[in-house]
This record gives sequence, C-alpha cells and structure tokens, in this order.
Amino acid sequence: MQIPQPDERRKNLIGGEWRPPSTGQHEPCVNPADTRDVLGLWPKSGVEDAKAAVDAAAKAFPDWSQTPGPERGRILGRAHQILKSKIDLLSEALCREEGKTLSESRGEVMKGLNLLEFYSGEGLRTHGKTIPSETRQSLTMTLRQPVGPVTLITPWNFPFAIPVWKTAPALVAGCTVVLKPASLTPVCTHLLAEALMESGLPAGVLNVVTGPGGAVGNALVDDPRIRAVSFTGSNAVGLKLYERAARRGIKVTCEMGGKNPVIVLDDADVELAAAGILQGAFGSTGQRCTATSRVVVTPRIASKLTEALVAGARSLKVGDGRKPGVQMGPAVDESQLETDLDAISQARAEGARLLCGGERLSGPEHDRGFFVAPTVFDDVKPGTKLAREEVFGPVLAVQRARDVEEAIRLANDVEYGLTASIYTSDYFAAMRFVERAEVGMVHVNQPTVGGEAQLPFGGIKATGVGEKEMAEEGANFFTYLKTVFLDYTGARRTTNIY
Repeated sequence: MQIPQPDERRKNLIGGEWRPPSTGQHEPCVNPADTRDVLGLWPKSGVEDAKAAVDAAAKAFPDWSQTPGPERGRILGRAHQILKSKIDLLSEALCREEGKTLSESRGEVMKGLNLLEFYSGEGLRTHGKTIPSETRQSLTMTLRQPVGPVTLITPWNFPFAIPVWKTAPALVAGCTVVLKPASLTPVCTHLLAEALMESGLPAGVLNVVTGPGGAVGNALVDDPRIRAVSFTGSNAVGLKLYERAARRGIKVTCEMGGKNPVIVLDDADVELAAAGILQGAFGSTGQRCTATSRVVVTPRIASKLTEALVAGARSLKVGDGRKPGVQMGPAVDESQLETDLDAISQARAEGARLLCGGERLSGPEHDRGFFVAPTVFDDVKPGTKLAREEVFGPVLAVQRARDVEEAIRLANDVEYGLTASIYTSDYFAAMRFVERAEVGMVHVNQPTVGGEAQLPFGGIKATGVGEKEMAEEGANFFTYLKTVFLDYTGARRTTNIY
C-alpha cells in the first residue's frame, strides 16, 4: 500500500483483479494546493468497465450473501487493523488529493476507522424481530436479507470517510458493491479497496471503477442487476440519479446539499459561539455538506460576535495543508474556486456588506493552488442567493433577527435541511429550536459539523431522499425486510435423537 507516483497508471478493481480501463484513457489526480504535485494517473473509464464491474458483483452475490454475518464483519475488522497501521500514509494521501490540512485529514481517517470498527460488529447485530401472532401455535418474525448488488457513488470532499460509510454497511449486510469514487479524489478509495482485499474479501464482492459520472454513473444506475444506489453529491446530479433509479423501482438514498444555520442568542457564550462558527464555516475550506454557511444573531450580541468572527477569519493561515501551522487549505479545483468567487461577487451585488476576505489569494504560497480568503458577509438579506443557495466554500453569511422566533423562521427559510445549531444558555429556547428546526440533525452549543458512527446521519427537505446513513440505519438500507409466518400445529413429529 503506497501513494501512487506521478506517472503511475492506475487500474480498476473488477472481479478481484486490477484491470486497465477499456477506454485506454487516464487523467491525473492533482494536489489542489500545488498543481505540480501529481498523485498518479487514474482510469477514465467507460460503459464497458461499468458493465464488467456489475458482471463481477452479480457473479459474487450468491455466495457472499450466504456468508454468515459475523464472518463478513470479521473481514471488515481485519481491514480496520490494516488501515489503522497506515494512518500517516492515509492522512498524507488525503491531504494531497483533496487539499485538507494534515490535521483535518487525520481526523477524517479516524472517522473512517471508527466506521469500519462499528460495522465490523454489525455482522453480529443484524436485527429481525419475533412478534406475537394472533393464531395459536404460530411463530411470526422478520428477517433482514441483502438486496443484491449495489452501486455506491461518492463525492470528492470526504474521499476516505464517505466511501467507508457506504461500503462497510453494504458489505456487512451481504451486498456486493460497485463503488465509483469522485474522479478528483480516487486515491484513498483505492487504498481502502487494497486493505479490504488483503483482509480476505472474496473476488468480485467489491469492485472499484473511476471515471466520469455521466457515462460510468448512468451505466451503473441503469443496469437491471443493480438493486440499490447510494449517492452523495450535488442536488442537480442527485435528483437526476433519483429519477433514473425510480424508473426501475429500486432503493435509493441521496445525500445532497446544505445551507446550515447557526442561531446565536443574546445570552450565548460569545467565545464558544465564535469558535464553533469558525470551525464550521472554514474547516475543510467550507467544502462539506454540514458546513456552517449562515449565522442568525440577535441584536445585543451581534456586534461582539461579528467582531470575533472577523478577527478569527483574518487570523487563519491559508496554504498547503502539509505545511506546519496551516489552518485552511484550497478549493478542490479551479471550477470550485470560480464558484466561490462568483458567490462573493453576487453577494456584493445584492448589497451584503463584506467584512473580510472576498478575494483569491496570491503570492509564493498560493500561486500554484486554488486559494480563496476566508470571507464573512454581514447584513445578508432574506431571499438573496447568499442567504439561500449553497456555496460549498469558505463564505459565511450573517443575518440579524429580532428575537428567537424570527431567528428560527430565518433558519428554516431555505430549501435544504441537513444540520443546524443554536448557541444559548436558555435551554427552553434551545428545546424550542430542537423541536422546530427543519433539519435532520441539530446541535446545541456545538458547531454544525460532526457525526459519530453509531448515530444516524442525513437530512430532510431538498437535502436528502431515502434512508439515513451510518449507524444501524446505514446497514438496514442495504437489506429488505422479510416477514415469516410459521405454523407448527401440524408439523410432523420426529424422533428425538438425543
């Protein structure tokens, strides 16, 4: 297991073998902090590669689905131990392919390892129920069984944790997998696949194909042998994928955008709130669906809070995440950088007041990458693009509210519903927000970011369709529930051989 060299031509994992793409085409994986740093050449696969991967998954499914759950879990446990010994290597690979700082990369690797550890035990916990029957001498119960071969499509912003949190529950549930990582960040997915193969995963149970979402992704979703699809990415792509899968009547879960608010009430601890907001807004360069993109603040604390946010944003050291002291990395590529800069330009045009940032960074430390300054806008009006549309970058919008009721209304005034937070010492107000927040996850006196392996993850409204991810729910998505009626009144008696 090693990080690819610049001229190394990588292959797809299909049927237990590493195969070159049928197209013969490759594309480089480039470090967004320094475009001179290339992490190998990666398959630009096509429809034939997708079909071959599904062929392998379909062939492997009957035997894998009959493998006892505890044994499937033990394979994940062995992969966990292999990867745990490679934390530094994984962290470096993640830092270089995605642009996170080394500390953020290590945090993501640890999250993935926690998920592997959790799901290694889920093979012992796949739950059915015994339920009382209305008839005498009858046993009624439910069983969970794997749905079949599945497709997993993962985004570029969490290139290790999200492939783990989709792949591990699918495998432990007894499904075979075709995994398509984002073309921008394929390295950690391949390292994960290598560890799973080394841990004894049978050939064809996990297949990895890299390439464009249009050709490869659509071929995987449309294949009649694929029985479930799990997707994380943009709303535009996710809703089209959902439509395609719905035409075949298969299971789908899509985790998409977020426009996550933090409410800060007058009685909040300003230092605690500012620290949490800065972490949520600018950690991972704001490139996560749970990022804090809006602050809704009440009057008496507004000036003090905005001063703290501006001071904190200006103090952040932006640069190559491999270097000591760097606190925020680059946008993942030039396209995302342009998205960030366009959002800043539009916010200015709509009358928002720029407090800090707002420009592409230049100079010796920044000219080789896609760096934008941490940006804070104040007086962001309801209904404007910055108030309602996801940026997916280090751009924070501050809005004012008269009281907690208006703050809750503004917090809910978006189409998304992933996560939200409130900072207050008034737990009556906090619980009102917990009950009324139109999101799938709520934090009190914590940042909007974060999750734990044993807790469900996901949103509502335009953010998510389908079931939650992670926790027990993450594995249940890859199963169907079978109800069993067993009447033993007329069962033929046999001799007791004991």
